[in-house]
Amino acid sequence: MDRSIVLSILGAATLGFVGMLLLMPDPIEDGIARLPWLIEQDASGRTQVFGFTLGATTLAEVRQVFREDGEINLFRMPGPSGMLAAEVYFEQIYLERLRADFVLTLDVDQATLTSMYDRGLRISQTGSGSQKVKLDPNDAKRLAGRPIRAIVYLPKARLDEALIEQRFGAPTQRLSEAETGIVHWLYPERGLDIGRDPSGRVVMQYVNPADFDAILEPLVTVDRD
Repeated sequence: MDRSIVLSILGAATLGFVGMLLLMPDPIEDGIARLPWLIEQDASGRTQVFGFTLGATTLAEVRQVFREDGEINLFRMPGPSGMLAAEVYFEQIYLERLRADFVLTLDVDQATLTSMYDRGLRISQTGSGSQKVKLDPNDAKRLAGRPIRAIVYLPKARLDEALIEQRFGAPTQRLSEAETGIVHWLYPERGLDIGRDPSGRVVMQYVNPADFDAILEPLVTVDRD
């Protein structure tokens, strides 16, 4: 191949790579250890992870750290109970150079959420059968002061089992989903469930240990290892 063509291709590739770096957001490095395996419980038994305390840290405080507002919606679960949940989705957050999406569930009572549901601007159906409600802007604004109750962490990197055990330790229990092949690594004393599929993709759920039964309930039909 002609040398000038090679140099042109390399130059274009370099410019493209530099452009990607310029578009990448700055990682959040504020001197606080915000790694997914650094999990503690405070004196009240509340889970502390990513520098946040479940049941205490508010959505407004998370937004200040993430430097984003996130997408907030109200969900009504399918089934007779019709439970409501306010969730906030943050896409491609860089904590200590680890890229991941976050879904935060807010701690809000059902009566308050029902009122917000009635004032919702638009209702759509999700693939799972739940209803997704776009909130009235005033209601969305009020939720900024509510504490977070649970965190779902969706890392972009795929993790092998050896790395999970190295970082998080041996789980108290493992539960397998026969249909999907997902294996749940359960750490009830830490309020953590790591769901890993056969390809290495993982979903990490963090709750307070006192709320861990809420994670176990959907897994009652899985096979035990």
